[in-house]
Amino acid sequence: MGAFVISKRYNDEYKFVFTSRKGKVVFTSLSYELKFECEEDIERFKMNMQSANFLKFKSSSGKFYFKLMLGDTHFATSRKYTTSLRLQKGIDEIIKYGSVSEILDFSVNDFIFID
Repeated sequence: MGAFVISKRYNDEYKFVFTSRKGKVVFTSLSYELKFECEEDIERFKMNMQSANFLKFKSSSGKFYFKLMLGDTHFATSRKYTTSLRLQKGIDEIIKYGSVSEILDFSVNDFIFID
C-alpha cells in the first residue's frame, strides 16, 4: 500500500508526496504555508478521489506526466515516466490505494544522534 509523506521544503513551506508500495514518489503536492493545510488536503483527496481527474501530458524531452485535479483545482503533479504505460500504472496505484494509504509526517526533526 502507498503512503502520503509530509515534509518541509527548503523555503520552510510544507508539501506531501504520494509514494507507491515500492517507495517511489508518484506525485508531489503544491506548497502549503501550514502543516495542517497539508493534512486537510490529504483527507479531502482521500474522501473525494472519485472526482479526481488525471490530465496527461508529454514533456518536450519525451517524458510522460500527469497533473492531478480535484474539481477545477490543480492538486499535484506526478513524477516523469519513461512510457505512457508506466504513467498509467502510477495512476492505477493512486486509484487502488489512495483512499486507504497512511499519512507519515517527516516535517519535524525528531532524530536523536548517539555518539
